[in-house]
Amino acid sequence: MGLDRPDKRNAFDTAMLLELATALTQIEDDDELRCGVLFAHGSMFTGGLDLGEVAPQIAAGTFAMPTELVDPWGVQGRTRTKPLVVAVQGKCLTLGIELLLAADLRIAAQDATFAQIEIQRGIFPFGGATLRFPQVAGWGNAMRYLLTGDEFGAAEAYRLGLVQEVVETGRELERATELAGRIAAQAPLGVKATLASARQATEGGAHFQAAAQQLGPEITRLFGTADAQEGLHSFFERREAKFTGR
Repeated sequence: MGLDRPDKRNAFDTAMLLELATALTQIEDDDELRCGVLFAHGSMFTGGLDLGEVAPQIAAGTFAMPTELVDPWGVQGRTRTKPLVVAVQGKCLTLGIELLLAADLRIAAQDATFAQIEIQRGIFPFGGATLRFPQVAGWGNAMRYLLTGDEFGAAEAYRLGLVQEVVETGRELERATELAGRIAAQAPLGVKATLASARQATEGGAHFQAAAQQLGPEITRLFGTADAQEGLHSFFERREAKFTGR
């Protein structure tokens, strides 16, 4: 599966969100398919969410992943039960990091850079970073980037556990496909059981579920604040935001 909107920095609009969910659902429902591989066309993985197209829907509380589709971010809709390996290169922002965190194995090119910049827009990560980044990297390491929006490189992503391997730029998809092949060669029922057991241990608790259910209402609330409007205006005007806490 390839993110294929390079002229828009592979930013997710509504159509792209639904297309990825549909592709993962097709893998889920086809017994002949045992593992998914996700990559991106162009020089960067993704610029995150297409705020101009999607933000009004989120602010109005009208956007939701259809419950019959697999949610690529694992916070609503169907739960994915088959493995997903992701190859990332270039810039990977916001929703892209959350997509990695929801996947099972992540391979980064040496040129990959990452930033969870919602905090700089007056909102907060609502695709699972607040749920999974502390689990993966530890509380302090996660807050270092969730609370600042600072950029970090592939070596730091490896240190944090966000990616499992860093390879020469241009080899990330090849390596991800190799690992997917190794997984696909194993017993399918055993692979599913392994994923289910690990997910139950890390995401099966009431606190995780309660936090996941609160992501939608909380981001709708934040989008209604003056700071969120300032964050969006500063983004489109390419200037630093001036927040007031309102």
